[in-house]
Amino acid sequence: MPDPSQKKTAVVTGASAGFGAATARALAGVGFEVVLGARRFDRIERLAAEIGGRALYLDVTSTISVEAFAGQIPALHLLVNNAGLSLGLDPIERANEDHWRTMFETNVMGVMRLTRALLPKLEASGDGHVIDIGSIAGFETYAGGAGYTASKHALRALTKTLRLELIGRPIRVTDISPGLAETEFSEVRFGGDQEKAKAPYKGMTPLSAEDIADCVVWAATRPAHVNIDEIVVRPLDQATATLVHRRA
Repeated sequence: MPDPSQKKTAVVTGASAGFGAATARALAGVGFEVVLGARRFDRIERLAAEIGGRALYLDVTSTISVEAFAGQIPALHLLVNNAGLSLGLDPIERANEDHWRTMFETNVMGVMRLTRALLPKLEASGDGHVIDIGSIAGFETYAGGAGYTASKHALRALTKTLRLELIGRPIRVTDISPGLAETEFSEVRFGGDQEKAKAPYKGMTPLSAEDIADCVVWAATRPAHVNIDEIVVRPLDQATATLVHRRA
């Protein structure tokens, strides 16, 4: 049985910016020992120093990197699979195969790799928890978004399947699906084009990274017998992926 006085350890992937960085700060703020994983090591190193955490290089698209990362974590209670991205808005008839491949390798295969590698440690804790950061794109679609929405549909299926497979074992599974949130997400999608990156948020108030971090902390701090299966969170100005109220 786990020692109730033991400080819990959390891993946050994609912790160099956006949801990941905000989640790392928020979890540290409620007492977790946070391990930050990302490719932009200089960023997570600075954040780890700020919050008293630990920074480890991680490329979720590489099995070798994931296994090396997992091997450096002796014990674990919470895994936040946050690393993910979207690339472009090309219609299917002009689909960029490299973009699709990168999205699936990161958004789906990366989650599988981390979860597979760390499940034994989560189970050994006696109170493990996997939180996958999905998207409303996991159950809605929109023109130009097929590569991203397909990957997030797949992630949602992965998360729901994991919940079934772990029934009876001491590991909770949660899917958090945000709507429009202003982070580096759009900058990555549009290759650094600032004008295009700001367009989705014009005339409305989007979610912030801290809003999603609040959801993670709330789900993670429920009693061990309470599993928050799914949280769907959108800004007030957004009703669906395509229906957004914009002010003049």
